[in-house]
Amino acid sequence: MRYLPHTDDDIRQMLSAIGVSSMTDLFSSIPEPLRTKGLLKLPPALNEPQLRRELERLAGPTPGPQFLGAGAYPHAIPAAVEQLLLRSELYTAYTPYQPEVAQGTLQSMFEFQTMVSELLGLGVANASMYDGASATAEAAMMALRIAKKRTKVVVSGALHPEYREVVETFLGAGGHETSLVARDDVTGRTNLDALRSAAAGAAAIIVQTPNFFGIAEDGPAIGQIARETGALLIVAVPEIMSLGVFDPPGSYGADIATGEGLGYGVGVQIGGPACGLFAARPDYVRNMPGRLVGETVDLDGQRGYVLTLSTREQHIRREKATSNICTNQGLLALGFAMHLALLGKQGLITAARQNLARALFLKKELGQLGLVPRFSGSHFNEVAYKLPRGVEAARVVDSVVASHGVVAGLDVGRFDSGLGDTLLVCTTEVHDHNDVDRLIDGLRKAVAR
Repeated sequence: MRYLPHTDDDIRQMLSAIGVSSMTDLFSSIPEPLRTKGLLKLPPALNEPQLRRELERLAGPTPGPQFLGAGAYPHAIPAAVEQLLLRSELYTAYTPYQPEVAQGTLQSMFEFQTMVSELLGLGVANASMYDGASATAEAAMMALRIAKKRTKVVVSGALHPEYREVVETFLGAGGHETSLVARDDVTGRTNLDALRSAAAGAAAIIVQTPNFFGIAEDGPAIGQIARETGALLIVAVPEIMSLGVFDPPGSYGADIATGEGLGYGVGVQIGGPACGLFAARPDYVRNMPGRLVGETVDLDGQRGYVLTLSTREQHIRREKATSNICTNQGLLALGFAMHLALLGKQGLITAARQNLARALFLKKELGQLGLVPRFSGSHFNEVAYKLPRGVEAARVVDSVVASHGVVAGLDVGRFDSGLGDTLLVCTTEVHDHNDVDRLIDGLRKAVAR
């Protein structure tokens, strides 16, 4: 599309005013042999991620691709998001205590909440948390407030180890008990028989899907166990993209769901900052942590937004607050909302299918190298591979980095000493064929040594 506002009549008037008969005459000072004949020989048009990669290549050496996931997933962030977040009224916005001068900030939070509510399939969401791990810990604390007399929280052994550590730290400070349920060594899912036994008398069950090993949990079966035992069901979804192909937690009975927005709007970074997602059933809204923005009307009947159901204790009386997280990651939440808005529902589904297709392709290729999935359960964009006998994941990772500049995945043995031969590999839409080829070549050589 040509962005030229001038009509043919405008051009004729301008040429007449300067005494030139045609556009060609404007360039008469350029010698004829130096003038371009025909169309320029330009390469084919690139989409935005491809163009970004090409500009990075032209700029000089860049770090090689990395295939890490494990709770922080790299995704292609539209350039429009980064540019819009640079607007000063967005990155300098302060806590919206005065709604009459903060309608823009409040509305952006409200839109974020709406998207999170739809993604997770639950009726109400807050204005974000610090990250997925703290959101999950806050969900456990919320469940204990609701259950009152029940003091135990059951945690799946397939929950991300760092999430689990944060949950245990929160609950331990309050004198509450956590009970860990082992995974099934064949499927990689939570062991349902062990879960049913442990959940008796528990305030809540916490599971993650896709879990730390990239396996999708059996949500309906776990939801049934929660209903049978009277425990609240908390589902953590660190990879929101998976909801483009999997059912949302609310559809199979989750009472509270959490997630991680890192990788959407703001890229994956070392140590954060991140954007925690939190949603729950409307019945429990008064027990929710953090902030909640509501929609209302003013005296003139005009639509407006306000902080709602936010008690004074949240801000100044620590010992009486439902949560001591009384702020939110506002700018990161806004970036998340912008990214999701640009993707749209169909865009999320399309991107999710691309992620899954890349993972399936890589699984087929790595199978020819003797790397097979450690577990039989269904996966999304992340697969735990069992290396050939005698090959350690830590050595493979080091070798591929040294030889090909590629971070081949996560050595699961860092978190579980019994899985030192397991490599967790994540592929998303940011990985092109060249990236995948480098990974495969690096792993081929590392495994053969």
